[in-house]
Amino acid sequence: MQPITLKTQRGLIVVRAAMILDADEFRALRLDAIEDSPFAFPADYTVTVNQPMSFWENRLKSDETRTIFFAEHENRLIGMTGIYKGDLPKTKHGATIWGVYVRPEWRGLRIAESLIESCIGWAKSHEVKIVKLGVTAASTSAVRCYQRCGFIIYGTEPRGIFYEAQYYDGYLMYRSLDNA
Repeated sequence: MQPITLKTQRGLIVVRAAMILDADEFRALRLDAIEDSPFAFPADYTVTVNQPMSFWENRLKSDETRTIFFAEHENRLIGMTGIYKGDLPKTKHGATIWGVYVRPEWRGLRIAESLIESCIGWAKSHEVKIVKLGVTAASTSAVRCYQRCGFIIYGTEPRGIFYEAQYYDGYLMYRSLDNA
């Protein structure tokens, strides 16, 4: 997919597909996400920080079933998300968006929406009919972002995350691409 350029009050943002060369910065961004919003991601910081570089490089390999998009400003990654398709004949019509994150100092500029729309564009080009995602119910700004992008809550996952002796429910959301 072609990169998207956003003009914001903080400068130009480019939303583009990931490359293997992004591995070091991807690792740093993902660790920042887990540390900044630990109840929003199922990944554990201690486990993730100890992953070898090959883990990060493998995550960046795009194919017909998955890809990752980054938002960058002046060649620095400031946001990310990924998408993967179902890999079985009965599930390949669906895809899941994961890992949506924008660094705190860049929030409020609709960068997450551009990342999500990049995933939607990828999904459409790969004959996906429905895109799903999960979000912690307590992440109200994320829920609103997904709703602005056309996602609808279809269920609640009780106690989906357990962090620092507290449970967090998750919302299950979808966006149909049949008529989009």
